[in-house]
Amino acid sequence: MTSGTPEQGHIGRRTVLKGVLGAGALAGTHAALAGPANASVNDGERGVEHGWGKVADAFRANFTNPGEVGAACSVYVGGRPVVNLWGGRADREANRPWRENTIVQVASTTKGATAICAHLLVQRGLLDLDAPVARYWPEFAAAGKEQIPVRWLLSHQAGLPIVDGPLTFEQACAWHPVIRALEAQQPLWQPGTEHVYHSVTYGFLVGEVVRRITGKSLGTFFAEEVAAPLGLSAWIGLPERQEKRVARLHEAAPFSYEELLAGLIASTGLDAETVTAWVNAVWAPGSVQARAGELGGALTTPGYHTTRAWRAAEFPAANMLADARSVARMYAATVSDVDGVRLLDPSTVERMTDVQTDTTPMHGLPPGLNVPADRSFWMSLGFWRACPPMPMTGPASFGHPGSGGSIGFADPDAGVGFAYVTNLWNYRPDDPRAANLAKAVRSCLG
Repeated sequence: MTSGTPEQGHIGRRTVLKGVLGAGALAGTHAALAGPANASVNDGERGVEHGWGKVADAFRANFTNPGEVGAACSVYVGGRPVVNLWGGRADREANRPWRENTIVQVASTTKGATAICAHLLVQRGLLDLDAPVARYWPEFAAAGKEQIPVRWLLSHQAGLPIVDGPLTFEQACAWHPVIRALEAQQPLWQPGTEHVYHSVTYGFLVGEVVRRITGKSLGTFFAEEVAAPLGLSAWIGLPERQEKRVARLHEAAPFSYEELLAGLIASTGLDAETVTAWVNAVWAPGSVQARAGELGGALTTPGYHTTRAWRAAEFPAANMLADARSVARMYAATVSDVDGVRLLDPSTVERMTDVQTDTTPMHGLPPGLNVPADRSFWMSLGFWRACPPMPMTGPASFGHPGSGGSIGFADPDAGVGFAYVTNLWNYRPDDPRAANLAKAVRSCLG
């Protein structure tokens, strides 16, 4: 759950970091709270329903402390929009304002959309989570993978977080070369006995299963079965005609190794010795987690994630572009009826949100080091579950954060669909922006 590629960073003692744990940083009417690029948004409550002003206050405050360039937040309750806010600048250098239709990369928040696609197939009886992946994708059985069930792809327990490579960026964008590499790849551990974040391979693994069943790419299936029924402005594989809506990414100030440790200690509640040993083992240069975001060398060129080629391709773990309203509306439709559309029934939601990583250790930890899953990687079948570092709005909440600060989630108990997106990518594990907004939502729920 790291960043820098943008999904993976590299750690060195006393080096300045662009960020680690970016993918784990938490997280009505249609009117903007627009304002200056780096200051506060203008006063106004036009983007919120009565009783939801605390969310607007938190959104406005984020522009002052810790600071934003541009951002948006949307909240649905019971299938209805109650908050829809946006403000700041979509491009600081060009002084382009963030508008209602601005879209932005949401990094690993994409993984939640991909998981929803998989569970739609489960719900329709087309995909069995306990069946071997090879039932749907026969070539996957090579190199000792014949017994890996589908559920281990979704729970990051398949032992395939890296590709040995070498792969080029062009090959990664073409999809099939990555699939061929994954077919030949041996698991790094006995599948099902450990877990580690499959930063980029998650999207290819789950996406290929969806493609084998439906004959459609993950991006096409998402567009037809999720985005179109709900009227979303969200794409995994962005059409060129939508390029003018894309917000430019800006990066927050880098931070030190010591600041990383302090942020993790604060956000997880773990002691300093445990956090230090965990970070040094799992994110050290050359570690599995450090390599997970490189995709066999394909994603090592600086700035690749700002290119048209990246946005046009399908990386179902990492490159959805969307506005906050669409991400919140998508999650709302997993727990409520949204304008006549409900994506998932309650039994599907109950099954897919059962935590999977509480019975297996994290790969790469030294013997004897105990890092509880609910403080590090509280993963169900494609979704993070609410946990102390990421409380969302209640214990039943589920969703997925993204490198840089975005997050989308649902709370089935409260009927909430929530999203926060930003173009100021901050990789600190104690980034408070989405957490401030989620806290405000909890307060408004009562």
